[in-house]
Amino acid sequence: MLPSVLCNLSNIHDHATTTLKQCGGTFLFKGPWFTNLNYLITSDPMNVHHITSKNFDNYIKGSEFYEIFEILGDGIFNTDSHKWKHSRNILHSLFRQNSFESLVVKTIHKKLHSCLVPLLNNTSELGTVVDLQDIFQRISFDNICSIVLGFDPKSLPNKLIEFPEVAFEKAFNLAEDAIFYRHLVPRFLWKLQKWLQIGRGKTYTECEKIVDQFLHQCISSTFQEQSKVKCTKDDDEPTFNMLKALVEESGMEQIDRKFLRDNALTLLVAGRDTISSSLSWFFWLVSTHPVVEAKILEEIRANFITKEEYRLITSRVENLNKLVYLHGAMCEALRLFPPVPFEHKSAVKSDILPSGHRVNANSMVIYSLYSMGRMEQTWGEDCLEFKPERWVSEKGSIIHIPSYKFIAFNAGPRSCLGKNITFIQMKIMAIALLCNFQFEVVEGHNNVCPCVSVVLHMKHGLKVKVTKRGIIN
Repeated sequence: MLPSVLCNLSNIHDHATTTLKQCGGTFLFKGPWFTNLNYLITSDPMNVHHITSKNFDNYIKGSEFYEIFEILGDGIFNTDSHKWKHSRNILHSLFRQNSFESLVVKTIHKKLHSCLVPLLNNTSELGTVVDLQDIFQRISFDNICSIVLGFDPKSLPNKLIEFPEVAFEKAFNLAEDAIFYRHLVPRFLWKLQKWLQIGRGKTYTECEKIVDQFLHQCISSTFQEQSKVKCTKDDDEPTFNMLKALVEESGMEQIDRKFLRDNALTLLVAGRDTISSSLSWFFWLVSTHPVVEAKILEEIRANFITKEEYRLITSRVENLNKLVYLHGAMCEALRLFPPVPFEHKSAVKSDILPSGHRVNANSMVIYSLYSMGRMEQTWGEDCLEFKPERWVSEKGSIIHIPSYKFIAFNAGPRSCLGKNITFIQMKIMAIALLCNFQFEVVEGHNNVCPCVSVVLHMKHGLKVKVTKRGIIN
């Protein structure tokens, strides 16, 4: 089956979806005999429920996953058993703190008003085309660095100038491409490339060095004397950072730099990639569906009539819950374009899935989050349409759909800890931008498609023209 994959690599997610539909939702992928590229691939919600919840202990990340994603070290995404539980308990405790939520909201507000809104105002005045995906990646990176590390790398300027290149960001983008490559070629080949330092193996090593250097500098700076730390920061930058909070929550007697490096990187990746990808697809869908856009703006007008009320939208998180249609539009965007398009697990023991397919011990099972949002038997004949209404009940409340069907935030014990904070960030950004600007996808750029990577970014970015508008009087 490998030649078919290589021929359809540019649209691999849609190719996998078509194949899954033809095979009833589950099939065994077989590669050449010498490659060990044999996977069971599924988009069946009941299989996913079995893997992620009912028989959770039998499906682990495993050693092969750890090797593929080795750059993440022993972070929560990459580990099993006690290491995973330890990291998850610490992060869960931090995410539940009101101070953490307040920090996130404050950080987003600051970046919105100091950089993003002025930048888009400037763009509108000049009539220049901009890449909205690049902007979202930059602001998400700045925000998550402020939250986790306590400093702002300032990758997003406040006016339309040449955007600064951030070595860490560029390095991790290249590393993500190399990680996806490792899913498609035999293990011995990519390991040989790394050992010989050629091709993607060399690229991966270089990227890993840049990432490690960046993180170790941040960790060293964080735990220097307070006077030295102050010298590296602006007076108005946040003094809280999650590195110190991680040390306090874990009860370390001495600073474990590897623990901090691995968990900090996990948080940076999650906070940058998931938010920027989600916002990019959301704004593309909304800008190309004017009826949906009009309904979102109408809902904002109906709930927040005055400027004072508008200011309170994003300063009090509970106010965001009033915007039901906006929430439905975001769920719909995440259904069609989940930031992480696929997940894979390794079976500890042999098993039989609800679909009747046998899983051998130590074999890999992949479930396609991208394909699961495009299955008629789960979402209906209109599953490819962008319809926020499918999430809103007749009474005007959000319809709850089980996580093993709406899989964007994963399901079971490994479900995303940052789900609520992700929605908060997306809503604050969406309200601020939609109330102030209209985005028009430039002519000839309507065929937006996913890139081939482990994160569902847009292949050619999101090129838009920006026009000012003010809906709050």
